[in-house]
Amino acid sequence: MSKILVVIDMQNDFITGSLGTEEAVKILPRVEEKIKDFKGTVLFTRDTHFDNYLDTAEGKKLPVKHCIKDTFGWQIYDSLEKYCTVKPFDKSTFGSIELAEKLKEMNESEPIEKITLVGVCTDICVISNVMLIKAMLPEVSIVVDESCCAGVTPESHKNAILAMKMCQIEVL
Repeated sequence: MSKILVVIDMQNDFITGSLGTEEAVKILPRVEEKIKDFKGTVLFTRDTHFDNYLDTAEGKKLPVKHCIKDTFGWQIYDSLEKYCTVKPFDKSTFGSIELAEKLKEMNESEPIEKITLVGVCTDICVISNVMLIKAMLPEVSIVVDESCCAGVTPESHKNAILAMKMCQIEVL
């Protein structure tokens, strides 16, 4: 049985860029350590927007340009990029259906023992991907390492963690 680590949106714009937070900077060393020590497959997602971002439904509610494809802010954070050995799952919305479908396909080839998620933002993209994966793979153990996640605010991070626990997600 295989183990999967999914690193959600650890990109420049979410760490030190236009939507960066102190909490995201603080989790960087723990995320890197988790990836380095992980015995299994590591997959990354990458929030991906385009020049028309401000005209999108998301852009109208969050009018801060971020993760515009092919910009510095869109890139995986420098200290983590070397661990990204498989093309990231680019996603134009909070959750990646493509990632969830790929994990389901992988599970059909070789059963997945556990899927662990880390990254940002706990309260938006982490929780969205967790719920998609849980819906596609209800019998697979899904874990969120809270110490390797950061939300938009500490309060919204805690709320997301509680919501995931209620949906039978194991939180470390």
